[in-house]
Amino acid sequence: MNQSVDEHWDIEITAETKLLSLKLKDVWQYRDLLMLLVRRDFVAFYKQTILGPVWFFIQPIITTITYTLVFSHLAGIPTDDVPAPLFYLAGITLWNYFADCLTKTSTVFKDNASIFGKVYFPRLIMPLSIVLSNLIRFAVQFILFILVLVYLDVKGLSIMPNATVLLFPVLILLVAAQGLGMGMIISAVTTKYRDLAFVVSFGVPLLMYATPVIYPLSIALTKYPKYAGIIKYNPITGIIETFRYGFLGKGTFSWELLGYSAGITLVIFLLGTIIFNKVEKNFIDTV
Repeated sequence: MNQSVDEHWDIEITAETKLLSLKLKDVWQYRDLLMLLVRRDFVAFYKQTILGPVWFFIQPIITTITYTLVFSHLAGIPTDDVPAPLFYLAGITLWNYFADCLTKTSTVFKDNASIFGKVYFPRLIMPLSIVLSNLIRFAVQFILFILVLVYLDVKGLSIMPNATVLLFPVLILLVAAQGLGMGMIISAVTTKYRDLAFVVSFGVPLLMYATPVIYPLSIALTKYPKYAGIIKYNPITGIIETFRYGFLGKGTFSWELLGYSAGITLVIFLLGTIIFNKVEKNFIDTV
């Protein structure tokens, strides 16, 4: 006598998937792997270093000092009446998170091809682990920024945060989504054209100069109107300017500019998701 048995599978692997699907259910089932990869990225990066996580503080401090000496003292670039170290530190903190998410995600297929070819897990786990591990670094550097902000305020400098600071979680989400989306697009292309990774390695630092990290947007709009459009409509510009305006009370803030940045970020993220889902099906044959 045959008995029909209902078979239930925890995971069903098929070649068919929706291009806009993030497979969040699968990601949640593999959350332990996600946390393990975050821990791996954090530990491996500082393994066999003398100062370890202290480098989280050293890097932005040295960069801030260098920018203050070169761009503020030598070049004389104004900083919207904000103390130069605090102005540069605000821009560096947010830019570093974006740049790290972008550059490290852009090689995720190539760097993890050996793992992808051996075992199944949601491929989105890898870029998400990069975004989360870099978020730890951002959190440490953000604490440094707040400490400098409080110190200068105690010293008598008038620093006036405003209600825009409540947008902080949204700004971090936009930075992560933008870096993740761009990184997934580039990662998909580098599976076939590996030399694009070299373009990213020197292109991202150059992109910083088209972003108000070392100068305020107001200076670009008034002194360099020829290039102001490129800088203003850089999708990361509105996020950085809103961040500065919220915490320092200085900067160029408008809902229109922030809305533009949010809209472009959404488009980049959706496009990155589509390309990533399309390439992950057969990238192992070309890597």
